[in-house]
Amino acid sequence: MTITARALNRATLSRQLLLAREPLTAADGVRRVVALQAQQPASPYIALWNRLSGFTPEALDAAFAERSVVKATLMRITLHAVHAEDYPAFRAAMQPVLYGSRLGSRFTASGLSAADGEELVARVLEFARTPRSSAEMQAWLAELYGAERKDAVWWGMKNYAPLHHVPTGPPWSFGARAAFVAAGEGPAPRGREVDRAALRTLILRCLAGFGPASVADVAQFSMVGRAPVRAELTAMADEVERLRGPGGEVLFDLPGASRPDADTPAPSRLMAMWDSTLLAYADRARVIPPEYRPLVIRRNGDVLPTLLVDGFVAGVWRPTTEGVEATAFHPQPPAVWDELAAEAEALTAFLGTRERAVYNRYHHWWAKLPDADVRML
Repeated sequence: MTITARALNRATLSRQLLLAREPLTAADGVRRVVALQAQQPASPYIALWNRLSGFTPEALDAAFAERSVVKATLMRITLHAVHAEDYPAFRAAMQPVLYGSRLGSRFTASGLSAADGEELVARVLEFARTPRSSAEMQAWLAELYGAERKDAVWWGMKNYAPLHHVPTGPPWSFGARAAFVAAGEGPAPRGREVDRAALRTLILRCLAGFGPASVADVAQFSMVGRAPVRAELTAMADEVERLRGPGGEVLFDLPGASRPDADTPAPSRLMAMWDSTLLAYADRARVIPPEYRPLVIRRNGDVLPTLLVDGFVAGVWRPTTEGVEATAFHPQPPAVWDELAAEAEALTAFLGTRERAVYNRYHHWWAKLPDADVRML
């Protein structure tokens, strides 16, 4: 079976709950979409607002507080919010990647070896059985290794050791000053061996939330190497379905997974910064027209909040004191502007007393945008 580019887009929107808001809890919503990028504190909230009916910020606050949803360094070695039950397998699947990245040259420049780092993890987790601020962790490491080495050691440990972030808010659950707690009670993963069972779980969850997907897509979503991803997908031949993409590439999917018709209507959305829908694919043209990619994914890695129109990125948005400013990269019909205005009104109410000027620190990118249709909604 061959699937068209537009049908791939609609499959993604369906899996990511972007064809219609659904009445799920915060934890169930996070699990359905697999993971929400969370390096910007407001983004998981806006991401769920786009996907769930009746969603309130307090619902995600509560999920973080009771740890049914956890925030940690995971896929692409960046912060994600994931369902607590998914965390152990996701973390185990990421073990070789995190080892290679966080116990490498920057860590060993402190004078410790990668083997020293492995041994240190157990001590870090024991110290973090009680929630610790970043300052407390650094002070403790300074006592162990000296003030001149603590920064390099902490840089490795805070992303390599299995740690969850602890809510510190406001205005969102997590503020600028991070705090950490040990993730679970069991022994931490060690070494660079691939945990095949964990990787299989991650791949199946990736297909559920972002499929149909190629080997390159799964590798892009996770940053796990293509070779182990390909090996597991080959081993799972009886569990997954093969399709042909619009360019003839091999795609994998779960049998019976949602793949709506290509002409299924897609409502307009105001997407959060770093929304995973924009980043989960090697070929990001599934959601981002190639000519717009450098406008919304900046060279330093910032991914601007985007307008999604008919399922594809059509511009960017930012909140101002006057309302939501929308910048469309190509002309939009009146009906689309009306739909975006309704979304902007609802988003303004959602942000409410939390943070009306969310993403304010990224406004400098707007001076670098080309001429476009700019409207205050």
